[in-house]
Amino acid sequence: MNITSSQVESIVRKILGEMDGGARPAGKVPKTGKVAMLTAAKKIEVKEFAIPALQDDDILVKVEGCGVCGTDVHEWKGDPFGLIPVTLGHEGTGEVIALGKNVKTDTSGKPIKVGDKIVTSVISCGECHVCRNHPANTNLCDKQAVFGLTPHSEQNPFVGWFATHLLIRGKGTTYFVVNDLDLKERMILELACVCVHALKRANTTGLLNFNSKVLIQGLGPVGLVMISVLRAAGINHIIAIDGTPMRLEMAKKLGAKTVINFREMTTLEERVKKVKSVANGVGADFVFQCTGAPAAAKDIYEYIRRGGGLCEMGFFVNNGEYTVNPHFAMCNKEINIVGSWDYSADDYPTTMAFLRQAREMNIPIKDLITHTFPLDQLNEAMEVNVAQKGIKICYVAD
Repeated sequence: MNITSSQVESIVRKILGEMDGGARPAGKVPKTGKVAMLTAAKKIEVKEFAIPALQDDDILVKVEGCGVCGTDVHEWKGDPFGLIPVTLGHEGTGEVIALGKNVKTDTSGKPIKVGDKIVTSVISCGECHVCRNHPANTNLCDKQAVFGLTPHSEQNPFVGWFATHLLIRGKGTTYFVVNDLDLKERMILELACVCVHALKRANTTGLLNFNSKVLIQGLGPVGLVMISVLRAAGINHIIAIDGTPMRLEMAKKLGAKTVINFREMTTLEERVKKVKSVANGVGADFVFQCTGAPAAAKDIYEYIRRGGGLCEMGFFVNNGEYTVNPHFAMCNKEINIVGSWDYSADDYPTTMAFLRQAREMNIPIKDLITHTFPLDQLNEAMEVNVAQKGIKICYVAD
């Protein structure tokens, strides 16, 4: 029997694939990949590593892009989480280029194959009280993790989206096929999921409806996407507060009816008077506090009407404390207060539906992406973010 050299190569590839856990590759899987590793405060270096052999439950993704989150910036500035060395990036997306033999579906049960576009969600431990007793609230897992906020590992260096490749290794991870979303929508999806989860928390108060006057304080990417989520959910009067003209203009573009520049309306009394003038003379029915500034968080209670509600979603890192009089701020006004922390994997399908709805409603959410940078310019990307020269900054692969 004559066997050609190409047939021999095919047989060898098949045997090697089975030895590596049955990975199903799309074309040639590279031997090495690059990561943009944070090695010291304000120092990201591009490093090259061998791509580990895939095991039965693994997925190898070629990264296409990733948003720069405020959490990434905090870690870059001073390592508050103690992760250095670390490859950051958790708002990422890319194309599946190889699958372990056990991987048949994504977390929602949708079939997954080589060539699909995917995003990742939370990694929960499956063992803590929340995971065992409240599986819909894995955002509160005691050992919750996400790709991009995991310390460097020599066994798998590809654990953050600021890289050429991401290796999703083993069980416990969550991921979703998102072929019908374009790159910009996919890079916004994780951020949007934070806001969709916050809306779910806010809805537990029963205060949001078509007639609600809702205030957003802080128009960074979180606040601006929160406006978009509220508009898609049918909230028609949104009041937005910030001190940056570019962000205030974007808020109007996304659907805010009233914008307040706190650098022009400098006293709290002025701002409260303005809010009441457009909110039935009594104040906002509901507010979303989206800044990480304690002083702003202190002010938020003044904007809320008696019997109104507050969702605090601005403090994803410890930025300090503020003092408030609970009699006047909470008890006397009978405020309904909820906190919102990240998201659970089951918030992802809802968020995908939101992005489709935003597209249908022509909400220009993709305009939030103002700057993109290649892998070797992520230090510059962080600087642009800190200087507030743009709105949403992203890494986009070559």
